[in-house]
Amino acid sequence: MNYNLNQNSGQEEKQSTFQALKKLIQLISEEKRNLWIASGIILLNSCLLLTGPLLIGHTIDAYIRTKDYHGVLVFSGIILSMYLLAFFTGYFQTKLMGGVGQRMLYTLRNAVFNKLQELPVAFFNENKAGDLISRVNNDTDKINQFFSQSLMQFIGSIVTMTGAGIFLLMINFELGAAALVPAVLILIFTALVSPWVKRRNASNLKSVGGMSAEIQESLNNFKVIIAFNRRDYFRKRFDEANRHNYKTAIGAGLANNILMPVYGLFSSMAQLIVLLFGIYLISQGQFSIGLLVSYFSYATNFYNPLRQLAALWANFQVAMAGWDRISQILSMKNDLQQLEGNTLTSTALLEFKHVHFSYTAGKEILHDISFSLEKGKTYALIGPTGGGKTTTASLIARLYDATEGTVLLSGKDIRAYSHEERAAKIGFILQEPFLFTGTVRDNILYGNSKYKDYTNAQLEEVIREANLDALLAIFEDGLDTAVTSGSDNISLGQKQLIAFMRAVLRNPELLILDEATANIDTITEQLLSAILKKLPKETTLVIIAHRLNTIENADEIFFVNSGEVTRAGTLDHAMDLLLKGKRKS
Repeated sequence: MNYNLNQNSGQEEKQSTFQALKKLIQLISEEKRNLWIASGIILLNSCLLLTGPLLIGHTIDAYIRTKDYHGVLVFSGIILSMYLLAFFTGYFQTKLMGGVGQRMLYTLRNAVFNKLQELPVAFFNENKAGDLISRVNNDTDKINQFFSQSLMQFIGSIVTMTGAGIFLLMINFELGAAALVPAVLILIFTALVSPWVKRRNASNLKSVGGMSAEIQESLNNFKVIIAFNRRDYFRKRFDEANRHNYKTAIGAGLANNILMPVYGLFSSMAQLIVLLFGIYLISQGQFSIGLLVSYFSYATNFYNPLRQLAALWANFQVAMAGWDRISQILSMKNDLQQLEGNTLTSTALLEFKHVHFSYTAGKEILHDISFSLEKGKTYALIGPTGGGKTTTASLIARLYDATEGTVLLSGKDIRAYSHEERAAKIGFILQEPFLFTGTVRDNILYGNSKYKDYTNAQLEEVIREANLDALLAIFEDGLDTAVTSGSDNISLGQKQLIAFMRAVLRNPELLILDEATANIDTITEQLLSAILKKLPKETTLVIIAHRLNTIENADEIFFVNSGEVTRAGTLDHAMDLLLKGKRKS
C-alpha cells in the first residue's frame, strides 16, 4: 500500500467541496445542535437588520416629510431597539461559535493523532515528521479559524444577502433585477477562480509542511552539522525551503485577495444602477424618496456582505485545502490487519515459509526465505551492512507484513494475533532506542501495565529478581534518574540499557536484539551476556551483531545477504561467509 501523502495527493481524485464539507460536518456531528442554534440566531439577527431600512424609508415618507416629529421619535426608538437586540444576538452567536471552533479543533487533532497511532511503520518511513506535525497543528487550526471566526459570518452574509435581494425585488422588481445583474457576474467570476484559489492555498500549506519538516530534520541533526562545520548547508537547505514557502505564500495571498477589488467594482456598479434608475422612477412618479433611501440601504446590505464573502470565501478555500491534507491521513487504512480463525500449522516458535518482502514495488529486499526458530534457543543473524538483517528482524516482530509467503508465530500466522498479543510475545531492542521525557522508571515501564502501580521499592525488587539490578545501579539516581527529550543527559549506551530492561521486564517469549550492545563498553556487555544467560529457558533469542563474542554462544547462526537467509553452520564458516559478503559488496 502506498502511504506517501504527497504522492497520494496527486494521484487520488480530488473530492468536491460539498463532499469535503459533508465529511467534515460528520466528524463534528456532536456540534450539530450548537450549529442549529447559531443558525437560528443568525436568522433572527438578519431579520432585525433587514427590517431596519424598510422602517427608515417608511419614517421618511410618513413622518419626516409631514414634519410629524412624534412619529419620528417613536420609530427612531423602535429602530434603535432593533439594532441593540441585533448587537446582543450577534455577540451571543460569536461566543457560541468560538466554543464550537475550539471543541472542533480538539476533536480534529484527536482524530488525526489517533489515526497516526493506528498506522504502520511504513507510513512514517514514507512521510516526514515535520509535515505530519504541520498537518496536526497548522492545518487543523486553519479549519478552526474558519469555523470559529468565519463560518457564521459566512452564513450570516448569505442570509442577509438573500433577504436584501428579496426586498429589492419586492419593492420594485425592475429596479431590483437591474441592481442584481452585477451579482450574477460576481457568481460567475467566483465559480471560475475558486479552484485556482484552492490550489494556491493547498500549495502554500504543503510548503509550510515542507519547511516544518526541514526545520525538524535540521535541528534533530544539529550535532552532526556542528561536528562537520556545515552550518552553511543548514542555512542553504532552510533558505530553499523558506524561499519556496515565500513564493507559495505570495501566490496564496494574491489568490485570496483578488476577489475583494472585483467585488468592490461590481458593488459600485450596482449602486450606480440604483441611483440612476431610482432617480428616473422618481421623475416618473413611480417611486418615493423614502423608498429610494430604503433601496440604497438594501443594496448596501446586499453588496457589503458580498464584499465580506470575498474574504470569507478565501478563508473557506484555505480551510478546505487544510481539510484535504487532514482527510488524506484520516482516510488511510492500516494494511497490518488481524486475520480471523487461524489454526496451528507448525510446532516451531517462529517459522518463515517462502517469505518475500519489498519496501517499495519492484525492489525486493528478501527473496523466498524459509527458516524456523525453536523455543529456548539462541540464534544469530550476521551479514554485511544492507544485507537484510534488520528487515528480517522487523518481519519477525511484525513491524511489516511479508509481501508474499507466511510468518508463523507459535504455529499460527502472525497476522492472526492482535497487536497486544504479538507485543506481549515478542520483545525488540532497537539499534537506536527511543526514550521519552520523564524518568528511567517511566521508560522501563512503557507499554508494561503489569507494574504500573508498583512503588519504587516493589519495582526494584522485581528488577533484582530479573537480574537487572546491576544495570539499574549504573544510573546515579536509580529509577528516578531524569531522562530529557533527546536524552542528551545520558549516553547512547545507557539508553540501550534502559531499552534492555524495558524489554526483559515484559518477559517475552522471543527477544530480538538488533545491535543492542554496539554502544556499550566491554564490561557492561559481559554483564548483559550474563543476564541473557539467566533468562527463562523457554525464551528464544535472536541476536543481530557484528562482534564475535556476541554470537559465539549462539545455538545457530544464519547468514543474511542479498535478500537470502542461509544456515552458516560453525562460527568459522559464518565468518568466512561474512568476509566474502563484504568483499562482494
